[in-house]
Amino acid sequence: MNFRYVTILLASCFATVPSFFGEVHSKASEACPFCSAASQTLRQEINSMDAVAIGRLATTAQTDIDGFANFVVEKVFVGEKLIQIDQAIEASYFGPGKATKKFLLMGVDPTKLLWSSPLALSTEAEKYIEAVRALPESQVERLAFFQKYFEHSDSLLARDSYDEFALAPYEDVVSLKDRMDRQQLLTWVQDTSISPDRKRLYFTMLAICGKPEDAELFESMIRSEKPESRAGLDALLAAYLTLKGEEGLALVKSQFLANKDCQYADIYSAVMALRFHGTEANLLPKESITGAMHLLLERADLADLVIPDLARWSDWSQIDKVCELFEKATDDNMWVRVPVINYLRACPLPEAKEKLILLEKIDPNAVKRAKVFFPIPNPAAPKKGENSYLPLKGGVERRLVLDQHRKTIRIASIDNSYAVAHLAVTAPLDGSSRMNLAASMIVMVVGTLMLAVTMWTIATAGGLVPKLVQSYSKHK
Repeated sequence: MNFRYVTILLASCFATVPSFFGEVHSKASEACPFCSAASQTLRQEINSMDAVAIGRLATTAQTDIDGFANFVVEKVFVGEKLIQIDQAIEASYFGPGKATKKFLLMGVDPTKLLWSSPLALSTEAEKYIEAVRALPESQVERLAFFQKYFEHSDSLLARDSYDEFALAPYEDVVSLKDRMDRQQLLTWVQDTSISPDRKRLYFTMLAICGKPEDAELFESMIRSEKPESRAGLDALLAAYLTLKGEEGLALVKSQFLANKDCQYADIYSAVMALRFHGTEANLLPKESITGAMHLLLERADLADLVIPDLARWSDWSQIDKVCELFEKATDDNMWVRVPVINYLRACPLPEAKEKLILLEKIDPNAVKRAKVFFPIPNPAAPKKGENSYLPLKGGVERRLVLDQHRKTIRIASIDNSYAVAHLAVTAPLDGSSRMNLAASMIVMVVGTLMLAVTMWTIATAGGLVPKLVQSYSKHK
């Protein structure tokens, strides 16, 4: 078993865990499809604390402080019974001893408050936090407030407002349509100084509030040979298809899916955009989306990108093609075999069961891997009102591309070719499947412990730990 299989199978184990307990609707799967929050938002952090206040650094003679310092509370947001105005608290602090800024102070554990490092605030940031605390419960109203700070000069506010949108359910972002600033968003997506992550959000919003004529701008960006013009390509393509409709698929197919010279990262962006329209937007016919994805089945090294999507959307027209991919797989694309097996396992047609028997004779190990690391029973026809597949969002997946050439290693998370969620059914697992899953988890735990022991041995053998302990003792 080579390194590629090891990484795929370990990632698959983590993806399998939710299906063991039944259908899971993760918060991540409901969020903005092309956005990724960098951290908890200030609102989330404040709500998770036992005590939150704004304070100032107590007067000190030190020029620079590297350790602990005293702060005087000036305003209490959370924990009025635990702290009072003018109370002095001690917290870890690294900075100038005569700082004039205010600080956000956050503590946990009511019995003996433990304070995190104070966060320096600008005047704008202080007003921002006060406004956030007063926001109504309505998610749409909160988003309307946060969008005003997208490109604020204070990086704390710009980051926090972006994270609020990245964590918001897509449906709530759609509800903000009439209150979005389309012209400002168009300006930002053309600004090469803005990061791709932020542009993904702005393209997502333009897909909601944009006008048909904006598709011409998007097409020029898609065709551009300048990388900076195509930043956030997955969201750009999704927005283009939203505004252009089914007609826009011709560009996506010719420029990316059927283009043998197209880079892997761009092809993957195109798949992401199609996946978004197949799972979230519901603007394009499913037959048109799957028809576009069929083009990648002609590429043995890329077919694994779309096989799970075809299964998710019950496109069983490609049984012969995926079986051909399985039979002709070489060392350069052997990873396609597990997705093919899972495609056939999910297919309710008798033909699929017959093909499974034949493929197992060719590569019994591939079938075994699929069953061990994806312990899913073949789904019977769903009952009325039931879903056979988990509703996944297009922007959840994350891939680590270690080689931009044809030989790539793709480490999966919840929504890629190897994720069990693509083929997960709501039916409970049978006894053998549970045993297989238990065995997989044991292998993971043992492997993790072995890695920890190895790293500890290397650290202690090289004298790293003793040096750290000696350094800490000396500093103390």
